[in-house]
Parts: sequence; structure tokens; C-alpha cells
Amino acid sequence: MSDFAKNLLTWFRHNGRKALPWQQDHDPYKVWVSEIMLQQTQVRTVIPYFERFLQAFPTIHDLADAPLNDVLTHWAGLGYYARARNLHKTANIIARDYKGKFPKKLQTLVEMPGLGRSTASAILAIAFRQPLPILDGNVKRVLTRYFGINGHPGDKKIEMHLWEKAEQLMPTKEIPSYTQATMDLGAMICTPKSPSCFLCPMQKSCVAFKEGTTAEIPAPKPKVHYPTKTAFFLILTDGNGIYLEQRPQKGIWGGLWCLPEFNRFEDLRQWCSLKRQTFEVLEERMHLFTHYRLRFTPALIKNKALRNLTPFSELKNYGLPAPIKRLLDDLKDGLIAEL
Repeated sequence: MSDFAKNLLTWFRHNGRKALPWQQDHDPYKVWVSEIMLQQTQVRTVIPYFERFLQAFPTIHDLADAPLNDVLTHWAGLGYYARARNLHKTANIIARDYKGKFPKKLQTLVEMPGLGRSTASAILAIAFRQPLPILDGNVKRVLTRYFGINGHPGDKKIEMHLWEKAEQLMPTKEIPSYTQATMDLGAMICTPKSPSCFLCPMQKSCVAFKEGTTAEIPAPKPKVHYPTKTAFFLILTDGNGIYLEQRPQKGIWGGLWCLPEFNRFEDLRQWCSLKRQTFEVLEERMHLFTHYRLRFTPALIKNKALRNLTPFSELKNYGLPAPIKRLLDDLKDGLIAEL
């Protein structure tokens, strides 16, 4: 066992996280759901979503049998909704083709929707004790600093180099603990800013610490200019409910329920004119996606004669995009008020 693994496991026994809800029995289904939720999302945010999700879908068969809309409803607020759609697709594949049992071959898992090498390796390492390294964002940061590797870890050459280092360090025993420990060290000690090097078990052998370059390693992602898109969302309410429509399965917010959307103000104005509806323009809002900013303006129509509305009391049963849910929450009192 490498000195890195020995020191890390010793640190983990005394300092690591061992009470997370998906750690208790190393059930591959729970590990899988947690790993997907933890992509792009912090642990403290994931925990309540994970617990509610497992209550609704306690087994992979329950998840596979559930309508996609139910899955998206329980995912609403976590963002990156392709994760939920892929989770549902993979659940159906495993339930149908593998009788609900997780495949134990890395290549088989990697070919499942939404499962890259690192996530698949984490499932096999934690649930089945296979000595497979992982390389999530936390681990990349730890290894680039430990070995003094310059450059952005998202660069393909650097990433392949990190996989080689991760394989060299991987022990052949205490696999679940080691896997969790690598993530914990990055999340708790080797943080992106102001790492707690004085508490780190790798301090004596960490190249970045010895050379005083922890602030420069890993190199930041090259700056990207985010284009801005504009949209207009129409809030149709009679004071008791609101009109929702389901978005196409593909694309942003795929499969979620949303307000009617217009690309141009003129399109919104013409629609309201044809329907003989008077609208009120509300304050503009902004939402940041991975690759662009969405600048959107809500418009409000209040009319007791509106039909086919979803009662406000039932909105909790619909998967709504986070910015739309925030918008409706902010306006709730004004929408329910008497017309």
C-alpha cells in the first residue's frame, strides 16, 4: 500500500464522513443515486433530496416503474435535469436486462446513460470493493496539488495523467473507505480556496505545499464568455391556480412543467392580443446555466375566466425548473390575492 493511501486511511478513520445516508449499507442502488446527485452539487444540498428520493423510490424497480414526471418532480431544484432523465433510463435498463442487479463490470456500467468512468468506478469501489480509482473534481484537486501538476485538470492530457497517478495510488484493501476518503480530503481539507494544509495528512509530501503553489494549482478553467439569451414567460392565473405546460423531453428543463415561453416580446404581445388578454410586465430576472445566461421577463395575466389551470395546492406534485419555482414562490401572495 502506498504511503499516500496509508496516511489517507489513517486520517479518514479519525476525521472522515461516515454517517452520510448512502454510506450505511453500501447498497449499490443508494451509492448510484447519491453519486449522480453529487455531480455538480454539494453534499449538504444533496442529503435532503436523497432522503426524499429514496422514500419515493426505495428500490431500482420502483424507480424504473415510476413515470418520468414523478422522478423529475422529486429532482426539481437540484438542477442539471439530464441527470434525472438518465437515472430513470438506467434504472429501466438494469431492471429489464439485469433483473435489478447492478452489473459488476466497469465497461458495462460506463455504457449506461449518465455514467462516466469516475461515477461507475465509485459505485464498483464502494458497493463491491473493486480496486478502481475515481477522479471527480475533489480528487483531481488533491492529486494535482500532491504531485504538483500544473494546468487545468479538465485538459485531456492532464486528465489521463491524473488517471495514471490515481491507479498507482489505489490500494487493494479498505476500498470503500479509501474511495470516500479521497473525496472527503478534497471537500474538507484540500478545498479550492484557502486549503487547510496544516490539517492535511499529505502535507509532508505534497509538492504544492512545499513549493507554496496551492493557490495556483490546479489552474482555473480557461475563462469562457457566456452568451446571454432572452425569454419571456407568461403567468396565467385566476387567483386559484396557474397554467402550466410540459416541456419537450430533450433540451433545457426537458420533461419539466413550465410557464408558456416566448422568445420575443412581440410574440408575447401578439399572443395576448389574439386572446384579448391584458398583461402586466414584471421585473426582469437572470438565471445562469452551464453554457449561457438566461435573461427572462415574466408577464402576468389575471383573469377569473381562465381554464385548464393547475391549483396552487398541487404545484408540489409538478417538477418545476428552479428559477420558475422561485419566481412563483416570490409572487405567490400576489397571485392568490382576490382579482
